[in-house]
Amino acid sequence: MAGQLDWTPELRSYVREISLRDDPVLTGLREQTARLPGGRLMQVPPEEGQFLATLVSLTGARTVVEVGTYTGYSTLCMARALPPGGRLITCDITERWSPVAREFWQLAGVADRIEQRIGDAAATLSDLLDTYGPASADLIFIDADKAGYLTYYELALGLVRPNGLIVIDNTLLFGKVVDGDAQDPDTRAIRELNLLLHADERVEITLLPMADGITLARKHPT
Repeated sequence: MAGQLDWTPELRSYVREISLRDDPVLTGLREQTARLPGGRLMQVPPEEGQFLATLVSLTGARTVVEVGTYTGYSTLCMARALPPGGRLITCDITERWSPVAREFWQLAGVADRIEQRIGDAAATLSDLLDTYGPASADLIFIDADKAGYLTYYELALGLVRPNGLIVIDNTLLFGKVVDGDAQDPDTRAIRELNLLLHADERVEITLLPMADGITLARKHPT
């Protein structure tokens, strides 16, 4: 069986050149985010943003929920892929980066599709469950504090519809998941989540060795 490719910087550049369909708004948001403290580390790479948009289109999602906004790059990518009348609810613990996000959402002409909620993500997901009911979301993207992933996943599983999709970012965590010496809370939380997902018969899963590890969990219809 062939092994995975060694993702050299040259190969990564080639993939972006040959497959990424970029534009000034996306480029501008990435560049502005890169100038922020930790911006290059926290922002999803452009090919992941494009992949998320493709998932929204493929699933026909009309209601998307995002856990973790930051400067709104993934939000923007997914919001652009929504059909007419679609909406995206994104939540973050702080409003610190919201002005950056809103500026580029406005530039892209998708601000009217996006609702941002500020506060604890678990409380926000619980409120969405209470307000809209179970199975009210089509796609949920989780990219926030790793220690909260287990809680967010369980709440997301109640919120997403049967056959709906939960997308979880950073499930390889810079390769630390296979480093026995890495015992920090974030790494332990991701390992625990990955083990739970592997055994969870409520979903079908695929862990993609893309970006920092992206897990797709499709909720069974029954």
